[in-house]
Amino acid sequence: MDRRAFLTSTGAGLTAMSISHGAYAAAATKIPRVGIIGPGWYGKVDLFRLLQVAPVEVVGMCDVDNRMSDAAADMVAERQASKKKPRTWQDYRQMLKDEQFDIMLIDTPDHWHALQMIDCVNKGMDVWVQKPVSVDVIEGQAMLTAARKNKSVVQVGMQRRSTPHLIDAKNRVVDAGLLGDIGMVECYCYYHMRANKNPPEIAVPEGFDYDLWTGPAPMRPFTELTHPRSWRAFMEYGNGILGDMCVHMYDMVRWMLKLGWPGTISSSGGILVQTNSAANITDTQIATFQHPDFPVTWQHRSWGDTPDKDYPWGATIYGDKGTLKLSVNKYEFSPRNGGEKLTGTALFEYDKFPEDETEKDLERHVASAVRGHMLNFLSCIETREKPVSDIEEGHISAASCILANLSMRLGRTLKWDPATHTIIGDAEATALLRRKYRNPWIHPEPVHV
Repeated sequence: MDRRAFLTSTGAGLTAMSISHGAYAAAATKIPRVGIIGPGWYGKVDLFRLLQVAPVEVVGMCDVDNRMSDAAADMVAERQASKKKPRTWQDYRQMLKDEQFDIMLIDTPDHWHALQMIDCVNKGMDVWVQKPVSVDVIEGQAMLTAARKNKSVVQVGMQRRSTPHLIDAKNRVVDAGLLGDIGMVECYCYYHMRANKNPPEIAVPEGFDYDLWTGPAPMRPFTELTHPRSWRAFMEYGNGILGDMCVHMYDMVRWMLKLGWPGTISSSGGILVQTNSAANITDTQIATFQHPDFPVTWQHRSWGDTPDKDYPWGATIYGDKGTLKLSVNKYEFSPRNGGEKLTGTALFEYDKFPEDETEKDLERHVASAVRGHMLNFLSCIETREKPVSDIEEGHISAASCILANLSMRLGRTLKWDPATHTIIGDAEATALLRRKYRNPWIHPEPVHV
């Protein structure tokens, strides 16, 4: 799939923009002033892809760990056209007071997404926020209403919607009707990704504000699993493997098949094998998202073998005319009664972006997807249209995963009413849609639009 076809199919190839990698300059009336909150691992992945496709100026970055922001600022100075080093802060609230931004990237741990996104759109910014958008359902609802009130463009980092080979699969297989009547979809992850150790409490590193990092979440003892990158071991900061991995595949399926909210959500599982770890997320879980015409199921195990070594993390769509298997690396369509098999693989663009081959910690297969996602975001900033992964879509996918975790916790199926954002006939479950914030942080509320 060539780049012109990719950009056209994602909606990024607008008439105001050419398809060249510096195309945004032709459409933009000024060079956007960009900031980032959380320039750690994926923060740099996102920010460096933005710098590859648009002549933006990164003027500020914030991290509660000074080591993270200092290192990232030096890297940005090497990469951006001006060669200027962005200013750094430890507290994002001070950064928003001191500097003006047009675009903000939010790549912090999940428990911070809601407060930071809302603060940014309230100051008139367009925002890129990583998935899942929230840790509780009401946070996500508040993010959506704040974005709409401020008329901000908010793109969620669920870049499966901008992944070239998955766009190809949607166009050639799903939209072409080759699957026939769809009766079931399975999503799954069998990566051994759950922390499997129980380290002791240690001193907080110098230059790292642990109290501010914890923010509205409960305060836990600091261990080597807390920071950096291992915090997903704890439900206090996220939504477990559902919030990390299911949200991607479930969102991809919803996009491909034009699905909205599920009507009912059920889930079971727990810590069944890896019982000696300090992690409190599940090692085994099954969830069912019931849509009007068919169920979408999820299964993860962070132990044992994967049923298909070519698809350790992916989705399978079953139709009466064929089966479509999808992953971040490839897709395969097999017609049921003979005929042509269709395949596609991840797009690598080393000829255009040779730095992708050597960039530390970059998931190489995802680079083209993030670039496409950024181009779609930038296009929508110009047109004020909703991006492909608009905050509403991010909210639906994240909240559905949160509801699955809640179903497992309560041991019963939940019937969801998206209009009222309540669980029908279940006051106990509805009360759990909002988590308790640690003082002095205040939980955001949905605003009337």
